[in-house]
Amino acid sequence: MENQTVYARPVTLKNILKFAVPTIAMTVFMSFYTMVDGLFVSNLIGTDALSAINLTAPVIQLVTAVSTMLATGGSAVIMKKMGEHKSDEAKEDFTFLILVNVFVGIVMCGIGGLAMDHIYAGMNLSADVEGYCVAYLSRYLLFTVPILLMNNFTLYMIAGEKASLSLICSVAGGVLNMVLDYVLIDGFGMGIGGAAVATGLGYSVTAVTGLFVFSRKKNLLHFKKPVMRFRVLTDAAANGCSEMATALVTGIVTMAFNWTMLHYVGEDGVAAVTIIMYVLMFASSLYTGYSYGVAPMLSFYHGEQNHEKLKNLAAVSVKVIAVISGLTAAASFVLTRPLVSVFARPDNPVYDLAVTGNRICTAALLFLGFNIFASGMFTALSNGAVSALLAFSRSFVFMLITMTVLPRIWGVNGVWLATPAAELMALVMSAFLFLKYKKRYGY
Repeated sequence: MENQTVYARPVTLKNILKFAVPTIAMTVFMSFYTMVDGLFVSNLIGTDALSAINLTAPVIQLVTAVSTMLATGGSAVIMKKMGEHKSDEAKEDFTFLILVNVFVGIVMCGIGGLAMDHIYAGMNLSADVEGYCVAYLSRYLLFTVPILLMNNFTLYMIAGEKASLSLICSVAGGVLNMVLDYVLIDGFGMGIGGAAVATGLGYSVTAVTGLFVFSRKKNLLHFKKPVMRFRVLTDAAANGCSEMATALVTGIVTMAFNWTMLHYVGEDGVAAVTIIMYVLMFASSLYTGYSYGVAPMLSFYHGEQNHEKLKNLAAVSVKVIAVISGLTAAASFVLTRPLVSVFARPDNPVYDLAVTGNRICTAALLFLGFNIFASGMFTALSNGAVSALLAFSRSFVFMLITMTVLPRIWGVNGVWLATPAAELMALVMSAFLFLKYKKRYGY
C-alpha cells in the first residue's frame, strides 16, 4: 500500500524529487568514492601515479563488468521467483549465485596476478609508471571477491527492502576509504599500493555487512542450502549481459583514450584524461541517479496505462535534466582551474593540459544528461532493445568514430572534442527515438 500511495500522488516536481533525490545521493556519493584514490594519489605521490590508476582502469572495468552482469542479472532472476511465490527456490538460487561470485572472484584474481606483468610490459611506459601500475593492480586484485560481493549485495539489499542500509554501507565504505588512503599512503608509506588496499577495504564494508544481513533468516532474502541449477546461472548471465557490455565498453574507450594520449602527449596526457574523466563522472552521476530514481515511476505508469502521468513525468524530467545540464556545464567551465588544481599543481605540465581539456569537454555536459535519461527511460518502458542501441551507440560506436577522426584533424584538441561530439551525435539519435516511440507509449 505504501508504494501505491507514492505512485498515486500527483506528478509534480516536488513529488518527483522526493522519489529521486535518495538515489541521486547514492550515485553521487559512489562517484565521489571513485575520485578519492585519484585525489590522494595525485597529491601524495604525483601525477605519474595518477596516470597509472587510469592505465589499470580497463582491467578493473573487466572485474566490474563481470560483477555487474551477475548482480543485475541475478537480482532480476531471484526477484522474479520471489514474485512468483517461489521463495524457497529463490533463496536457494540466491545462495548459489553468491557462491558463483566467490568462485569467479578467486579465478579472476589468479588470472590477473599471472597476466599482470605481461599487460604493461608492451606499452612502452616509463619504469616508474609501469611499476605504479603493477603495484596498484596487484593489491586491488586481492579484493576481487569482496568487490564482486559488494556489487551483488548492494542490489540485493535494495531488493530485500534494505535500501537505507545499502546507502549507509556506501557512505561508511567511502569514509573508510578516505581515511585509509591518507593513513596507508602517507602514514605507513605504502604508496600507490596503499590506495588500492584502502579501496578494497572500503568495498569490503558492504561485502561483510551483506554476509551478516543475509545470514539472518528473518530477512526477506537470506542464505539457504544452495541447489546448483545452472539454468539460473545462464538466465542471470543473459539478463545482465547488456550491463556487462556497457562496463566492458567503458574499459575499451578508456584504453582508446589512453593510447591516443600516449601517442600525442605521453604519460602527462593520460593523467590529464584521468582528471577530466573524474569531472565528467561526477556530473554523470547526477543524471544516472535521477534516471534510476524515476525509472520505477515510469514503469508503474506505463503498466497501468496512465498516459497523462507518464506524459507529465517525461515532460518534467526533460526540464529537470535541462536545468542540471546548464548548471553543471557552467560550473565545470567557471571552476575548471580550481577543479584541476585539486589533482595537479599549476607548475605541473598536466595542469595546462587538463585545464584546456576540461573546458572543451565541458560541452558534453549539455548533451550527456538527455542521453542517459533517454536510455534509462526506454529500459523502464521495457524496451531493452532501444535502450541497448542508445547506450552502445553513445558509449562505443560514436566514441570510436570521433576518437579516430577528430585527433587526426585537430591533434590533442581533437581528443578533447571527441566526447562532446559523440554525445551530440547520441543526442540526435535520442531525440529521434524519443519522438518515434512517443505515440506508442503515450508520453
